[in-house]
Amino acid sequence: MDNVALTAEILIVFGLLGLTIVLFVTEIVRIDIGALIILFLIGVVGLIPGIEPIVAADELFSGLSSNAVVAIIAVMIIGSGLDRAGVMTRVARLILQFAGRTEQRVMAVVSGAVGLITSFMQNIGAAALFMPVLNRVSGDVGIPRSRLLIPMGFAAITGGTLTLVASSPLILLNDLMPGDLEDFGLFDVTPIGLALLAMVIAYFWLLGRWVLPKAPETSEDASRARSTSDYFKDLYGIDYAIREVRIGDESRLAGTSIGEFEKEYGVFVIGLDDGDERQIEPPRNAEITAGGHLAILGPIEHIETASGRDGTELRDRLDAFARSMSPRHSGIAELIIPPGSSLIGESIGELHMRRSYGLTVLRIQRGDEILRDELSSVEFQAGDTLVVHTRWERLMELEDDRDFIVMTSRYPKPKKPEAPCKLWPALASMAFALGLVFFSDLPLALALLGGALGMVLTGVLDMDDAYRAVSWKTVFLLAGLIPLGLAAQNSGAAEWLAVNGMHLIGDVPVWVMQAMLFLLVTFFTLFISNVGATVLLVPLSVSFALVAQANGIDADPRVFALIVAIAASNAFLLPTHQVNALILDPGGYRVIDFLRAGGLLTLLYLAVALLVINLLF
Repeated sequence: MDNVALTAEILIVFGLLGLTIVLFVTEIVRIDIGALIILFLIGVVGLIPGIEPIVAADELFSGLSSNAVVAIIAVMIIGSGLDRAGVMTRVARLILQFAGRTEQRVMAVVSGAVGLITSFMQNIGAAALFMPVLNRVSGDVGIPRSRLLIPMGFAAITGGTLTLVASSPLILLNDLMPGDLEDFGLFDVTPIGLALLAMVIAYFWLLGRWVLPKAPETSEDASRARSTSDYFKDLYGIDYAIREVRIGDESRLAGTSIGEFEKEYGVFVIGLDDGDERQIEPPRNAEITAGGHLAILGPIEHIETASGRDGTELRDRLDAFARSMSPRHSGIAELIIPPGSSLIGESIGELHMRRSYGLTVLRIQRGDEILRDELSSVEFQAGDTLVVHTRWERLMELEDDRDFIVMTSRYPKPKKPEAPCKLWPALASMAFALGLVFFSDLPLALALLGGALGMVLTGVLDMDDAYRAVSWKTVFLLAGLIPLGLAAQNSGAAEWLAVNGMHLIGDVPVWVMQAMLFLLVTFFTLFISNVGATVLLVPLSVSFALVAQANGIDADPRVFALIVAIAASNAFLLPTHQVNALILDPGGYRVIDFLRAGGLLTLLYLAVALLVINLLF
């Protein structure tokens, strides 16, 4: 291997790589803006006297049209369509049946499922399809998405090592090796992949509480729900809790009405499940039945008193109402009765507010007076401010009702309701995309785009829904970084690092050579595509192994080539991998979160991979 001269262009690319690391780690600016800054700097390099452009003008914006970016856009739309049709709700229920409601078990089941699915489809596709599932599970169980998305994403990346067709580096492996070396079979790498996937699941099972973000995700919906709750606590002193109570078969509450129960204990029943029907904001005349469940809102001491009756059981956490009473789906809101409202002069009892409007009125603010007792008989006046508990979807409906002025604006805006009638068109669109992936020679991006178009053309989503399904932050992050990989290859910087890295390894034991090669590939994969790293380093690693053999070192060229392909999936430290970029925004992650979660995992991945590879080969 001849030395590669260190040129000014190579030094400039090294400077850009260093700046990228600084921008990502410090987050002086948002990382998608940082990626666009790097893109701009790559483009203006050609203005420096004596320096040739390191990326051609017609390639500078190739990231926006790259297969990777188009594939990500397509799978986001497909995933949104499956969610809208109710597919992901069903999958979420299956996961909860197997995983229960504890963070560790949910994390392990989801990670294992994603990892196995990735063995026969691209990891970015598997991760994107499971994101709506995790949204459902997170809302139902109350586990922040930030505690689930990184384990799921890392499992999707690792699942790419399960078969020879599960990831691009392994697909390319046989074609990049010299013809005189024996090809690898489809399942030769499966023991390696299974060991790595098991290691990732065990890693988060044992260490997840320390390496994953401790604070809930800072997504817009979550922050809106929290700020709304804080507002009513500060303004009205409403510091209520929601608890679930099961009515025993012998309970004396069985047969009484919701209204009687509320009047006796000074609480509000906002959910009633009798086993056959689940009602949110049930009417006051609804009957409490034995074996049923109540969702009770009120001061915690009142709830404990109400649940202290014989035959009632106060649950430690929400079960039947876990999803419907989560901050993402319901909460406290504020409405005003405007002049001219048809409700003026009518009372809550006469209007049946719960049945007619889905509102449980907690307080009425009238001038300087707060009304809170016997509200069912209070007649509305113009200017009354109602403090209510309601589902967010009902609140959205009231924004178009002239009888109310909805004052609460910071609440999670629900998506359009599920459309179960579109279940089969959604599944057919997904099957169409997968069929093109497996049984045609079309590029992955084009095949997935066919599935996305199917979602729109069959009416599962309209085009505005499709646009909203795309995380444009992810798109521009990748669009800005892909030209950086081209710059590293075009300038010779990647080859310079590879050749000089091989020379530095020198005359050392074979396992040290393998570890250094693994680290070199890992570094490359963080900043250029895993495909680029594989194409560059497989031939170099084979040549290096042959030179080592000539010097009496037992270095198998096939093993060295395999190490490169496996190491190309060791991309946990930065959100530059497609899967990491995909989960970055929905999880509310910062770069430091990937460094914390992926630091030790990177070393464990190296150790487990090298151990199993050497045991097998």
